[in-house]
Amino acid sequence: MPDQTQIPDDRRPVIVGIGEITDRPTDIAQGLEPLDLLEAALKRAADDAGAALLSQIDSLDIVNFLSWRYDAPEQLLAARLGAKPTHNYYGPVGGESPIRYLHEAAQRIARGESKVAAICGAESQGTATKAARAKIDLPWTPFAHHVEEPKRGAAFQKPLAVALGVFRPVTVYPLYESATSAHWGQTPRDAMAESGELWARYSAVAATNPQSWMKRSVSAETIATPSPDNRLIAWPYPKLMVANPTVNMGGALIMTSLAYARALGIPDAKMIHIHGGASAEEKRDYLDRDQFVESHAQNAVLRSVMDLVGGDGRAFDAIELYSCFPVVPKMARRTLGLGDDVMPTVTGGLTFFGAPLNTYMTHAACAMVRKLRDGAKLGLLYGQGGFVTKHHALVLSRHAPTQPLSQDTSVQAVADAARHPVPAFDAAPSGRGKVEAFTVLYGANAAPEHGVVMLRTETNARTLARVPASDVTTLRHLMEMDRTPVGSTGVISTAADDVPQWRVGA
Repeated sequence: MPDQTQIPDDRRPVIVGIGEITDRPTDIAQGLEPLDLLEAALKRAADDAGAALLSQIDSLDIVNFLSWRYDAPEQLLAARLGAKPTHNYYGPVGGESPIRYLHEAAQRIARGESKVAAICGAESQGTATKAARAKIDLPWTPFAHHVEEPKRGAAFQKPLAVALGVFRPVTVYPLYESATSAHWGQTPRDAMAESGELWARYSAVAATNPQSWMKRSVSAETIATPSPDNRLIAWPYPKLMVANPTVNMGGALIMTSLAYARALGIPDAKMIHIHGGASAEEKRDYLDRDQFVESHAQNAVLRSVMDLVGGDGRAFDAIELYSCFPVVPKMARRTLGLGDDVMPTVTGGLTFFGAPLNTYMTHAACAMVRKLRDGAKLGLLYGQGGFVTKHHALVLSRHAPTQPLSQDTSVQAVADAARHPVPAFDAAPSGRGKVEAFTVLYGANAAPEHGVVMLRTETNARTLARVPASDVTTLRHLMEMDRTPVGSTGVISTAADDVPQWRVGA
């Protein structure tokens, strides 16, 4: 094994600059568009590095944005920067993508293919939403109507899932929440308490982050208690446990080789080293997975990065666990072997810091750089996208690694080997069904619209079924706080609209 003196300094990737911007316009028409936010964040990152790097960028990755549509945004941004990157990439939807881009940019530097790399992302959903409601035409780069909207959610799910409304993150993650908490032996009350305590820690960090959208610390009790200001969205998640995308934010990081950073006069104390990482995915259609009590891809990724630090998750003294919904960091901290008193963030979380859609982890990476510069020794960034679908983790440190950066990122084979057979899906079930997972969908009036149960039939096939709002007895059964309904059985019937329905009991 080579020691660090044998790794050429021009093959050592280091983060040298970070930049963020949060835009809160008092006049809607003055709001900055995503390209403006990207440019501002990159300029701040170059200023942070203390070097004129923007025109030298030869590797540029832009996180996919959804608040505005451009024709070739990577080319538009490069032109604004006066750069001519040989790698110029605008990627697909995915909350893990900032971590993937950081990792891949580091690998290009380690291969000698890049000298100055930039990773950036931005969203202006807050302004775009307000403008649409007020019917205001924004003076932005013309919206590229001819560019196809990225495929998400319903494009990858079964028709029955779409018909029942469980094809969006806010309605799918509760299925994992109900299955995992039952598997861990928790009552729903226990699980809600754990989520509230965890989210309170995110909010406490957001309250101290100058870039946060919501700068206030919220108690665990307030977070976990439904109220007029904290209405239920999809059981058991109220508003304060759900990501907040209506923000205007941009973030950027600049990376070079250690040799070039020193040639530019950047102090070593400002440089953050990349030690390595891992990636894996689940099936895009969540109904084609073997179970919902864990993610094999998440497990493989997190165990791989633990191996980089001696096999113990407690070696990380700064971590960011992706926080679109509580079940994600709850699963992750268990895989990492961390207790329920874990500090899961250096940023503030997607509810309280804000959720600029795919690019939250860009801001998390900036926050992690600050944390490491301030004295933390070893940082873990864990990002996730889709419906517990795409996973990527990266290890950062103030100290140089002793091993060359690996070019082998995927641990997909490990994840795949852990999978059990997937049950067949029955779109027209009958007979009896046992609850595998469930949620209840709520309307804006805070009243339940209907419940959705994921069931195993008498032939062990998987299916979905509706619980109508009129079936108060079954809804009450699903939302019992002191006993999980997972594992309970009931009768499947077919409603007038040909959608399966489920009723608890004989």
